[in-house]
Amino acid sequence: MTDQPAADATARPNVARMYDYFLGGSHNFAADRAAAERVLEIFPETGVAAQTNRHFLRRAVEYAAAQGVRQFLDIGAGLPTQGTVHEVVRTVAPDARVVYVDYDEVAVAYARQLLTDVPGTAVVQGDLRRPDDLLAHPDVRGTLDLDQPVAVLLLAVLHFVSNDDDPWAAVARLRDASVPGSHLVLSHLTLDGIAPELAERGKAIYRNSSAPLVPRTHAETLSFFAGYDLVEPGLVETTRWRPDGESEAVDSHGYAGVGVRR
Repeated sequence: MTDQPAADATARPNVARMYDYFLGGSHNFAADRAAAERVLEIFPETGVAAQTNRHFLRRAVEYAAAQGVRQFLDIGAGLPTQGTVHEVVRTVAPDARVVYVDYDEVAVAYARQLLTDVPGTAVVQGDLRRPDDLLAHPDVRGTLDLDQPVAVLLLAVLHFVSNDDDPWAAVARLRDASVPGSHLVLSHLTLDGIAPELAERGKAIYRNSSAPLVPRTHAETLSFFAGYDLVEPGLVETTRWRPDGESEAVDSHGYAGVGVRR
């Protein structure tokens, strides 16, 4: 990284930068790498699972674009450095518009640097837990027309929102602010089938990071799609959502799906 932020902003592991490390990126700091390596000691396949999630993003964005969606709201985008939404969608729809949202000021600052000269994109500091503020942000309103279909992307972000913050209500508010034909693209960590002691060790690492880790069951994840019609094959393991040839034999420890607003 260049123009690095103050030390107090980098001393605590940040989930966006840890994810960047899992993807093989360079936009991370020592604390992020140390925490990520501890996760890899428990779940060695995490790096491949992160890539699997990125492959799902590509397939789902291409699907939405093929259905005519030209607007994308990527919430919890982190650092748009590895297979970005605007890069993916513009191979299908060069006129597509994309807003990247993250609540972390460091991630937002770097994303703005990376996208300074990319037309039709915006980077917004916003919080999924406050959807009304996010939707009212002038850069969201100035880039997206919410009277037209929009794809809301929630990729590997809801499992960093606690039940106390009611992520289901936040997703419902985003749904209600969109028109029929809008898409919800969602992936979510699960620890279904994982030994409880391993799950607890993994969650303990994230308790010392910028966000807690809240894995959810298939039923809990499915409930985020209330008001949407799931497209085939439904909510499935991430590797099973319309695979198109990537080598993804690893268990992704996640569910993924795409819904269309009724």
